[in-house]
Amino acid sequence: MSPLVLPLGLVIGLALGALGGGGSILTVPALVYLLDQDPRSATTSSLLIVGVTSLIALLPHARAGRVRFGQGLMFGALGTAGSFAGSALAARVDPQVLLTAFAGLMLIVATLMIRRSLRSTGVKGDLEDPTIEPILTFHPITCACPRLAKVVVTATAVGLLTGFFGVGGGFVLVPALVLALSFPMPVAVGTSLLVIAVNSATALTARMTTGSTDLDWKLIAGFTAAAIVGSLFGGRITSRVKPAHLTRAFAVLLVAVALYTAARSIPALF
Repeated sequence: MSPLVLPLGLVIGLALGALGGGGSILTVPALVYLLDQDPRSATTSSLLIVGVTSLIALLPHARAGRVRFGQGLMFGALGTAGSFAGSALAARVDPQVLLTAFAGLMLIVATLMIRRSLRSTGVKGDLEDPTIEPILTFHPITCACPRLAKVVVTATAVGLLTGFFGVGGGFVLVPALVLALSFPMPVAVGTSLLVIAVNSATALTARMTTGSTDLDWKLIAGFTAAAIVGSLFGGRITSRVKPAHLTRAFAVLLVAVALYTAARSIPALF
């Protein structure tokens, strides 16, 4: 096992725990360029690493009352079709095309994270849910259909990203839960970890059923263990450093990794 496995796992776990989403997007480039995994094995391994790490990182949020289990499981279930579709598509795409698209995704994520950090400046988190109308009731039967459609489309899109790229999708989930389900920010961060675990498990199942992939189980175990430790420490960092500063620093790192990935993958297309 490479000596880089443990430090890389710690760094990515720190990012995941501190930011509540987005940290896992570095797992695939780390596995491909630093640990010599092929892109398809890397995206499958990433699903295992991210899913298990998110499940463990979820526990302190659950103890603090920042996880909505019912709505999180519903959101994850709605993304099942997207996860299977994304996994099937990834198996048919050239690895270098996959990496090039991944570089583009990282640039988009960096932009979204910077925008979120600018908007969140000076905004205080609140654990109390705002007063909102339920999406669907049965006694009497009512339906907030525009909101329901938004939830279904958003959940499917997140599942598609998870299946195709092998990422948790937390960078999309946090704002999606805020906008689609009107969650306060701390609750969105905690619940996103549950949805990430569900989406990762679904996409991993899809990959195992659509084709065989040779996985380095020792590498996955070591990387996951280090990422879990890092995620628990990352949760503590958020109480000492302003989240906006963390988000902007991470966005700069994402841009650098995206440009490096693009520089390696795009020439290989020709």
